[in-house]
Amino acid sequence: MTADDSFNRLDDDAYPAYTMGRAAAMLGTTQGFLRALGEARLITPLRSAGGHRRYSRYQLRIAARARELVDQGTPIEAACRIVILEDQLEEAQRINAEHRRAAESANSTNAA
Repeated sequence: MTADDSFNRLDDDAYPAYTMGRAAAMLGTTQGFLRALGEARLITPLRSAGGHRRYSRYQLRIAARARELVDQGTPIEAACRIVILEDQLEEAQRINAEHRRAAESANSTNAA
């Protein structure tokens, strides 16, 4: 991979661009908190060739939401479950909207 390829991938939400230290600093939390999210299976960071954890922007958004809930007093296990359910609901709503658009498109084609 060339340097240009690496820079283009930084726009990819799933690209594991952030080290654990950088991710913790960006979230204003500890590395232990990120490890706890991994143990709770909320996020699974990729590993570098040297075995270091790497996080994507998507994973950081998930971790930030969990941190909000924990900061409000929600136990970490419950916060992780809430975040998972929120993520599943968002995905289901996206799929439903796609099906609705497809049905509306088919109905308008059949009406013509």
